[in-house]
Formats: sequence, structure tokens, C-alpha cells
Amino acid sequence: MNPIQPRHYLQFRDLSRDEYQYLFRRSALIKKRFKQYQVHQPLVDRTLAMIFEKHSTRTRLSFEAGMHQLGGAAIYINTRDSQLGRGEPIEDAAQVFSRMVDLVMIRTFGQDIVERFAAHSRVPVINGLTNEFHPCQVLADVFTYIEHRGEIAGKVVAWIGDANNMLYTWLQAAAILGFRVHFSGPAGYGVDLQRPGYAVSEAEQQCLRCFDDPLQACEGVHLVTTDVWTSMGYEAENAQRLRAFQGFMVDQRMMRAADPRALFMHCLPAHRGEEVQAEVIDGAQSVVWDEAENRLHVQKALMEFMLLGRLPD
Repeated sequence: MNPIQPRHYLQFRDLSRDEYQYLFRRSALIKKRFKQYQVHQPLVDRTLAMIFEKHSTRTRLSFEAGMHQLGGAAIYINTRDSQLGRGEPIEDAAQVFSRMVDLVMIRTFGQDIVERFAAHSRVPVINGLTNEFHPCQVLADVFTYIEHRGEIAGKVVAWIGDANNMLYTWLQAAAILGFRVHFSGPAGYGVDLQRPGYAVSEAEQQCLRCFDDPLQACEGVHLVTTDVWTSMGYEAENAQRLRAFQGFMVDQRMMRAADPRALFMHCLPAHRGEEVQAEVIDGAQSVVWDEAENRLHVQKALMEFMLLGRLPD
């Protein structure tokens, strides 16, 4: 008999608006219990396998600590130290992993890797980051905005810099949750609406407006966010990118152009003086530390949801 096909979280569009509303409520409850030192362990005797091909700080820490706090166990696996690093087929590894653990998180390069793994897994698979998408980070970012400013529907988010995995995930979130995205980046690093295999949908395109001038992109927006100019896997382009992105550092002028109550976010690690001015990331409008912490809480809610479904408050 074939096992029931599990649900996976590989892109932001894998869940509905209603499910996100549940996750945000659940994240707030889990965070409240965490702050009050209340034991919350619905995943006792459950095991998470964390597969890393890309380096990580926040992803490993938040998933490993989160699973421990939920009463379960987390196993760290670096592909260099496993048979995956010696050419074992992803499809074979997925069948073995999913017979031994309850949940798998993968942080890797190509989106096709997590998709192939998920297609052969008996247990839920979560995308911890790929070159194409970073759904867990945007989940934390949206929750952080809601926590500080309330409903994000109807608001405008400015993304300044590279059209990378974060930008494409923000577009998916905008279409689902009902907000808009302003994008500004240098020529050659703009939005590719027809990315092979991962085209931007019509609904997502309707949420997007592109600007040549980053200052104009920030006018009146409710959230300004950015990322490093050179993501993992693109280090060979670093010198070229540093030249191309001059003028796209998020600075105080851009924050002054935004709504007076606008927030600043960065998924970290950050390079002060490159993609963001120190006075911005360390300033009063920055919520980057809350944003980083919230990876822990939203991922706990996500893991709980993937394994147990909806729970009563």
C-alpha cells in the first residue's frame, strides 16, 4: 500500500492565505509561551533531519533549537560528510531519510534538489533556502511586520538590490497576502519574469512595480528591505557586483522617503557600508534582530503544522 503523500513547504505559494493567517497566530502564541518560559512540546519523539549543502548560521540555529524546544530531536547532516557528497542519488537518499525521521529541512543550491527529494520522501520536506526561493525567511519577515505594525495587506514593500531568491519569494507572498512590492536594482540584475522553471505568475506581476531610482522606489513605502549584493554561490562575481550596485545602498535618504512609520529589514548577515548604511541597520526603524529571532518562532509553528495540522489555541 502506498503511503499518504505528505505536504511539503518548498515555495511560499505552497500554503494558502488562510493557512498563513493560522501560522501567524500560532507563531505569536508559541513566541508568547517561549517568552514566559512555558513548556510547549507537541513534537515529543519526533525527529528532524537538517541537510546542509550551503553554510548557515540562523537556519541551523533556529531549526535545531526550535525542534528541541518542541520536544523533538534534530540531526545535522552536511552533504560533504555524507554519501550525498559522494554522489548518492537524491532520490535514494530521500527514501532512506524519510523512513528514519519525521521531517526533513534542506538548505542547498538548486530548487530542483529539494523538489526531487520531496518527490521521493514519505515525510514533509521544508526548503531552508535555495538559489530560487527562501520561504522561511519571508515567513519570518511578514510575521515581524505584523508584530510591529499589524496587517500587511494593502501595504508596500521596497526591495532594493539584487533580484534574488528573497525578491522572488516576496513576490509570491505579495500575491497571496495582498500587498505590493517595489523593486529597484542595477541593470543586469533585475527581475526575470520568465525564470526557467519558475516564471513569475500573472498575479505576482500585478503586485510588482520596478524603478530605476532606488530613492523613488522607497517613496511612501511601509517596509524597506535588502540583502547582500553577492549571495552564496556567486562569490566569483563579487568584484563585478560591488561596482554594479554602487548607488543601491539603503541609506537614511531612502528611509526618510518612506512612510514615517516604515520599518527596515535585512535577512542577515549584513555588510555595513555596502548594501546598507550602518545608521540604518542600527537605527530606530530597524527590526533586524526581531526578524532574526522570529525565524525560530515561525519555523516552530511551521514544523508543528506540517506534522500535526491545525491545533486549537
